[in-house]
Amino acid sequence: MEESSYSNLSTSHLLGSVPAVTNEEKKASYDVPEANMQIFPPNNGSGGGRGRGYQTLEAPTEEFEQQPPNNWSGVFSISSYTQYFNVDTDVVIYRLISSFYPVTGDFFSKIDANPDLYGLIWITTTLVFMLASFGNWATYLMQKHSDGTTSWSFDVGYINAAAVGIYGYAVVVPMSFKFLLQYLGSNASLVRFWCMWGYSFSIFIPTALLLLIPVEILRWIIILIAGSASSCFVALNLKSYIEGANDLKMMVVAAFLLQMALAIFIKVWFFP
Repeated sequence: MEESSYSNLSTSHLLGSVPAVTNEEKKASYDVPEANMQIFPPNNGSGGGRGRGYQTLEAPTEEFEQQPPNNWSGVFSISSYTQYFNVDTDVVIYRLISSFYPVTGDFFSKIDANPDLYGLIWITTTLVFMLASFGNWATYLMQKHSDGTTSWSFDVGYINAAAVGIYGYAVVVPMSFKFLLQYLGSNASLVRFWCMWGYSFSIFIPTALLLLIPVEILRWIIILIAGSASSCFVALNLKSYIEGANDLKMMVVAAFLLQMALAIFIKVWFFP
C-alpha cells in the first residue's frame, strides 16, 4: 500500500525531472512555407522536342552590329574620329587582301558597316617611307651596276617628294571625286572614298620591294602590272558605287587614269 501511494505522487516539481508531453503539445504543428518554384516555358526555337526548359541570352543580330556609327561631335572633337579607327587586325588584313583582287568590285559593300581611316593612314605612311628608302637604294644599285666606284648617299628629298605625292593624292583625289559626284547629283561618302583609295595603295608596298631589281625593263613591267591592278580596283569599285548613272561613266575612266598616273610617278621619280 505504501509503495503504491508513493508511485502516485506528482514528480514534476522535482529537480531534474522531465515533464510529460501533453496532448496539446503533440497536436501543435508548424506550417512549412511552400517552395516558390517558377516553371519556365519551353524554348520554342528550332530543334523540336530537344528544346531546353529555359532560354539563354543570344548575341546581337548581324543587322544590329552593322549599323553605321553616328557619334559625330564636331570637326575639332577627337571623339568624332575614333569611330573610324574602331577596327581590329583581322578586319584590316581582310580588307588588305580584298584590295589585291580588283575584279570583284564589292569593296564598298564590305566596308559599308564600318569604313575606317586606319588603313588610309597606315598604308600611306608605310608607302612613303618605303619609297624614300627603297628609292635611294635602287638608285645606288643602278649606279653601282654601271660604275663600281659609286659610293652610297641618301637623298633626303625623296622623303619630301614621297610625302607630298602620296599624302596629297590620298587626300585630294577622293575629296575631289566626292564633291564632283555630289555636284552632279550622286550621293557620295567622303570617308568611304578615303577608305577605298587608301587600301588601293597597298599593292604598291610589295611593288616597291620588287623595284629594287636593277633591270629597267623588268621594273617597267612590274610597275605597269601593279598600276593596272590598283587602277582596276579603284575603277570597278567606283563603278559599282555609282551604278545606274550612265552620265558618270567618265568619272570611272578618270579614276583609272589618275591611278595609273600615280604608278608612273612612283617609277619615274623614285626608281629612275
